[in-house]
Amino acid sequence: CSLLLLGVRYLEKAVFNLDYGQLKLVFHALEERKQVIDNAPHLCHALPCMTPCFDWFEVVYYWAGLKMYDLVAGARLLHLSRYYSTQESVELFPTLAKNGKDRSLRGTVVYYDGQMNDSRLNVALACTAALAGAAVLNHAEVVSFLKDEASGRVIGARVRDNLSGKEFDAYAKVVVNAAGPFCDSVRKMVKDDVQPMICPSSGVHIVLPDYYSPEGMGLIVPKTKDGRVVFMLPWLGRTIAGTTDSNTSITPLPEPHEDEIQFILDAISDYLVVKVRRTDVLSAWSGIRPLATDPSAKNTESISRDHVVCEDFPGLVTITGGKWTTYRSMAEDAVDAAVKSGKLNPESGSLTHRLRLTGANGWEPSYFTVLAQQYMRMKKSYGNKVVPGVMDTAAAKHLSHAYGTLGERVAAIAQNEGLGKRLAHGYPFLEAEVAYCARNEYCESAVDFIARRSRLAFLDTDAAHRALPRVIEILASEHKWDSKKQKQELEDAKRFLETFKSSKNAQFHDGKHQ
Repeated sequence: CSLLLLGVRYLEKAVFNLDYGQLKLVFHALEERKQVIDNAPHLCHALPCMTPCFDWFEVVYYWAGLKMYDLVAGARLLHLSRYYSTQESVELFPTLAKNGKDRSLRGTVVYYDGQMNDSRLNVALACTAALAGAAVLNHAEVVSFLKDEASGRVIGARVRDNLSGKEFDAYAKVVVNAAGPFCDSVRKMVKDDVQPMICPSSGVHIVLPDYYSPEGMGLIVPKTKDGRVVFMLPWLGRTIAGTTDSNTSITPLPEPHEDEIQFILDAISDYLVVKVRRTDVLSAWSGIRPLATDPSAKNTESISRDHVVCEDFPGLVTITGGKWTTYRSMAEDAVDAAVKSGKLNPESGSLTHRLRLTGANGWEPSYFTVLAQQYMRMKKSYGNKVVPGVMDTAAAKHLSHAYGTLGERVAAIAQNEGLGKRLAHGYPFLEAEVAYCARNEYCESAVDFIARRSRLAFLDTDAAHRALPRVIEILASEHKWDSKKQKQELEDAKRFLETFKSSKNAQFHDGKHQ
């Protein structure tokens, strides 16, 4: 889950270690960060991040480093970094510990990074591509490649539609392999003994209640006692903490280990006055970073997060590595390689630099007030009686930030079709969103909605579990599912949620976090 668009690890290597390779990556990421915030302002925003300093050397070290970052960023800077005294820091971040473990807080240094809603950005990209003429197909799997018998060039793929089970051939002048951590398994379809490009790295995140961090301020510790980066950020109304960075095997549903969850809890407890409890974990998950390998590297942190584009088989362009922030330039590089491979003649160069994503046109931060004033949340109660309810600020802001100016379409469904109820207590997600996503955003399963159209599964596993029956009921109505299909969807979604180790579905010994 990519939340901070630039990331402190690259920043420290570039600025503090004067690493030219990382500095180039930071320059590039700063430019792309500015573009993604401009192209999807409803999904991305600036977030101040606080670094606690426990001696005056740290204050000078981080302040000087972040001033260099301000200088490097230039016109791409979101806001200037600055120092806050201990008292000011605690006022801004009330749960921050002033004292502990033979040390006293000397103040904090705050810099600004970008934060985004990654699942919504991913969907917006697919929908924007579809509007530009792309044929978008999800739940489809490449099972083999089609080759020209004479030249051996890849000329297409055999594709299985996993919803219907049907297979078909798709022909193309060039095939692009952008399968993330699975790109090596795609390359193996061409040649079984291919040299791997991916060094998979596991990153675990946990979600905690909102009171762990203030709404508009993150906490980042660039170096814990064992040398790792730890952060705690406000995220979609809750607090997200992470992360780990360790070698892993590639699996479709990675699970976090209990000791990784405990590491994050231990690490953040050193900096907080609030009692950090395992029972507060609303959701915990593991994601796989597809790092591009350097054969001489010994650990995953020394491998650059930059991307690699190659054509090791004629007709098959592979792109891997990189990070969310630079997705647009990664795609540009991949398409440039595909143009060269297929000897194509495009009418122009890349136009995506300033291409606004769906929902961004005409969006303003005040857009939620339009939804709040012009729409009602009509809710069906027992006996199909429809009860009117206000479009409260929380729901209006959520629709505005998740869908941009298309939020009015969701609000209209909530009002006109009686789908204005919340899906889960304490969260702003509405029933209308399920219907909207089924009709307009390729939402074909319950997991699609709770994990890939909204972030409910990642925010609160148990709330997602409670919402499932209603999500499936609405999807069944939209897609004409029979009872057998609905039962299968419930089983699949429950199996998916079991990989999220919230406090209720994890077997653990709480130890010091009672």
